[in-house]
Amino acid sequence: MKLAFVGGTGPEGLGLAMRFARAGHAVAIGSRSAERGEEAAAKVREAVPGAAATGGDNAAVVRDADVVFLTFPYSGQAATLESLKGDLAGKIVCNVVAPLEFRQGVGAVALDVPGGSALQEAIAQLPESRVVSAFQNLSAEELQHLDHPIEADVLVCGKDAEAKQVIISLANEIAGVRGIDAGGPSQSRYVEMLTSLLINLNRKHKTQTSIRIVGI
Repeated sequence: MKLAFVGGTGPEGLGLAMRFARAGHAVAIGSRSAERGEEAAAKVREAVPGAAATGGDNAAVVRDADVVFLTFPYSGQAATLESLKGDLAGKIVCNVVAPLEFRQGVGAVALDVPGGSALQEAIAQLPESRVVSAFQNLSAEELQHLDHPIEADVLVCGKDAEAKQVIISLANEIAGVRGIDAGGPSQSRYVEMLTSLLINLNRKHKTQTSIRIVGI
């Protein structure tokens, strides 16, 4: 498949792009600046020799993508989705956004968002797209260590069962990772909030944590 990463120049987008390029998918890295997107694609090709990785501005990379990943800070979600609404119509869109901020002396803090979750807000903004959420809890640092499996579960939320299954299948292609259907859009709030907890655990214990769900 061809996978596009909106705001894919950051560590999370780059890490996912590297993992999926290694699995044999074509990846396209988007940014507000086409030049920055191309620079990020070069990093993917360097990490994964022979990778089909291209870069450009956000609108350009999503137009012919099969699946689009949103990998930018929550503060930019509303404006970015408004600008790409037409290009994202009919596509599977995976929201990797976790609403959080960093506070002095506290660390990462999960934000309460008006729409309930970043996923629910994205669904409201993109009524013609097939929007789900996943991958918020994977360590960007671990994703870029391509020779190491990641012992983690990826919780996938949304109302489109087929779109969720596509994302679950992609998650399963990352060594050590298992994709799990975590329910409807309202469940994404709790998955998103876990991100701040994991960040703070990483800082406290100087490690890279992940989550596993037992009993499934």
